[in-house]
Amino acid sequence: MSRNWHHGNAAEDGSETRGWVLGHFINPSEGVRSTKDLEVKWGVHPAGEKRPEWTTDDRRTTMLLLVQGHFRLHLTEGTVDLAKQGDYAVWGPGIDHSWEALADSVVVTVRWPSASN
Repeated sequence: MSRNWHHGNAAEDGSETRGWVLGHFINPSEGVRSTKDLEVKWGVHPAGEKRPEWTTDDRRTTMLLLVQGHFRLHLTEGTVDLAKQGDYAVWGPGIDHSWEALADSVVVTVRWPSASN
């Protein structure tokens, strides 16, 4: 039987899943972290790191929250600079994105629902 609670460290727990700590892709043996309701990622990005390819045709809603640093988000609707702790952007299905870290940055990403495209 899987546990219905968990505590840990996001960087450590996400080390095997590119930073993702909750979602459908977490092994059910991990207990409550395995869910189809949402996905949560702890992202640590050094200055200059980019995702040059665009994520396309996503059918979920996403929120990106800046914990520290300076992070630029490119959306099909425009560009958003997240520079102040707590800055965030939310976008829905059909909006494509890419990103770049303008300074060493830590971001939290939440997507829902958790499902492969």
